[in-house]
Amino acid sequence: MRVVVWDEKLHEKEERVREVYPNGIAAEIAAGIKKELAYVDDFEVVCLNSDMEEFGLTEETLNGTDVLVFWAHRSHNAFPDEIVERIYNRVMKGMGLIVLHSAHLSKVFKRLMGTSCTLKYRFGDYARIWTTTPSHPIARGIPEYFDLDEEEMYGEFFDIPKPDDVVFTTWFSGGNLFRGGCTWQRGYGKVFYFHPGHDTNSAYYNSTVLKVIANAVLWAAPTKERADIKCEEYPKINL
Repeated sequence: MRVVVWDEKLHEKEERVREVYPNGIAAEIAAGIKKELAYVDDFEVVCLNSDMEEFGLTEETLNGTDVLVFWAHRSHNAFPDEIVERIYNRVMKGMGLIVLHSAHLSKVFKRLMGTSCTLKYRFGDYARIWTTTPSHPIARGIPEYFDLDEEEMYGEFFDIPKPDDVVFTTWFSGGNLFRGGCTWQRGYGKVFYFHPGHDTNSAYYNSTVLKVIANAVLWAAPTKERADIKCEEYPKINL
């Protein structure tokens, strides 16, 4: 299985972010996935970013990717529509997609959801993340709830289509609730959105957050991929 962790690599150019993530946001996410899934055979995790040719997400790269973990914030408008369609088509044909934090406003996520994906936000709340679908594979080994001492508040109304499952729901100390861990099936592919991960907070050092992401990678990995999706004449099945 090949996992790509994509990060803009823009925030790390600021000192306040480098103080929290000196190795970069994607590197910490990738390290956590590797640690959690060390037991998985033939497993590879690579980090790509917007500084690379075609934002690192070439046709060849995406065709060889089983799960794309996507963190974005500042490059939404600059993200090429051509690459949005590449990712969309790969998800529809079976590639898994994990969308993190501010990537809720990315062109990629909005393309797959078909809505504005807007929400309320506020900086610096205490967050308690509740496991609201404990039987889901993404919740495997996750406690009833876990806490983040400081995280950017994301609150309702979150303009998304009705999720297949709301695996996690977050309460913030400022009084807001948020459907912060949601899943969808799109074509042959699976999509998971998970809200923690503000660039100046430390969510990606939290072992439970990283375990959620690793669980999501296993859940989203394709069990069957389709080379093409089209209407086609189909012969009768003989009884």
